[in-house]
Amino acid sequence: MRSRGVFLSAALLSLTVLAALATPSCSSDEPKPPQNPPENPPPPPPPALDIVNPVLSGDYADPSILRVGDTYWAATTSSEWAPHFPLLRSTDLLRWELVGPIFESEPTWAEGNYWAPELATDNGRYFVFYTARKKGGPLCVAVATATQVSGPYTDRGPLVCQELGSIDGALIRDENNALYLVWKEDGNSQGLPTPFWAQPLSEDGTQLIGEKKQILLNDVPWEGQLVEGPHFIKRNGWFYLFYAGAGCCGKACNYGVGVARSKNLLSGWEKDPLNPIVKNNESWKCPGHGSVVTGPEGRDYLLYHAYSTKDSVYVGRQGVLDVIEWGENEWPTINSRRGVGGKVLSKPVAFFDDFTTETLTQGWQWPKSRAPGVALSGGVLTLSPPAAQAGDVLGATLARSTNSGHYTAEAVLDVTGLPQELSAGLAASGDPENALGIALHAGQVALWKRQGNKHEVDASTAVTAPVANGKLHLRMTAQEGHRYRFAVSGDGATWTNVGGELEGDYLPPWDRGVRVALTVGGAPGASARFDSLRITPE
Repeated sequence: MRSRGVFLSAALLSLTVLAALATPSCSSDEPKPPQNPPENPPPPPPPALDIVNPVLSGDYADPSILRVGDTYWAATTSSEWAPHFPLLRSTDLLRWELVGPIFESEPTWAEGNYWAPELATDNGRYFVFYTARKKGGPLCVAVATATQVSGPYTDRGPLVCQELGSIDGALIRDENNALYLVWKEDGNSQGLPTPFWAQPLSEDGTQLIGEKKQILLNDVPWEGQLVEGPHFIKRNGWFYLFYAGAGCCGKACNYGVGVARSKNLLSGWEKDPLNPIVKNNESWKCPGHGSVVTGPEGRDYLLYHAYSTKDSVYVGRQGVLDVIEWGENEWPTINSRRGVGGKVLSKPVAFFDDFTTETLTQGWQWPKSRAPGVALSGGVLTLSPPAAQAGDVLGATLARSTNSGHYTAEAVLDVTGLPQELSAGLAASGDPENALGIALHAGQVALWKRQGNKHEVDASTAVTAPVANGKLHLRMTAQEGHRYRFAVSGDGATWTNVGGELEGDYLPPWDRGVRVALTVGGAPGASARFDSLRITPE
């Protein structure tokens, strides 16, 4: 039996070999067996919004944005102007409405430098983490809370006030769901590095607990003396930190936008090797300090600020919007690294107020330490200086942000019964110590300048006020943001030039634009009445 089994095995082996030899061989030229069809590639992202920049036209620095349902909210720096921290609303990210300030009055603990309000929400609560200077002390990060994003906000006071200064607070939960505050230590004010610190927050967001830890530092050349403006998002298992680097403000600014990422909040941060992801281009310079939001069509956008190259620093840092592109390497890019994108607004919106409302319309501002007396009745604004500044011809300053360096402003002043010692007029104002304008005083209209708090009236420009029907029309024309000319009229149709061109290059403070202002002062207890203000950009 064993020999028969061997024979059968050999026969089967021979048949197998013959079958193999009879099978045609496969070559690279012959079709391969059918494969499973490839998975469908992901659909392309929906079209981005048709953006025209700036979306926040005027002096709207350090914008923070928050989506609540289908509505977008933004808050921006107010610096030394009151009321504090403009709050804006939009349903499409493109058209914004100013709805009020975060604070109607100054927080009791603070005295200035109202910067970078960061809107945030957590577990149904709303926060504004903001920067301000403690009375007699350093810069601090403070917090205010509300039960709805529109406010009212209750100030909870400062969270951290380091000796070198603490600014630009941001809220984030770590990978373990612990709540943290991240902020910048303002070392650049003393020529030192500027670390980002992260420290646990109490669950109500109003008190720091635990120990702080450094998570980032200015350590690459483009960042210069500082990094600041941290803002976090979470995406595909990563924390992304958007930030600004280098110098934010003024003609010598060199700001840019950077991004870093990590799997953990407190460690492992890597910066994009191609930073900055946004820098200067022909239309915009010194972009930076913004925050990210998901748009109505589901794409991510960065709302941040930049100076218009056309208007330089005279308008201030305006709010710009760009779509974020996410690459296969999971790093974000903006406008293919060509600077601020979108179309450029060709004609800014004009402003007009005839004071027919019961209260001031949104957007009027005044120096934070000089809240003027304001009364509206019958289409007339009655403006009076606070008692402490009544003797100053600029005691009352009521101002509007500009949105172009090329504009004409016209004010109508009611001179009926106006005291001879009172000065009332129209001005370009950087701050209470730096302004220029035209004013009526003792029946004469003349130009004046104030630089470094030194006030001079140019008597050689004085002309008799051409009053008609108790009204005096005052006109100020700005070119290139700093060249000013003035005129007066009795009827608003026939104008008389007053003096020559005044140079206002000195007007804008380091971090602000120039305002158009109505001014009153020089006579304690007196006031002036205005019928209207119109600002027409060219």
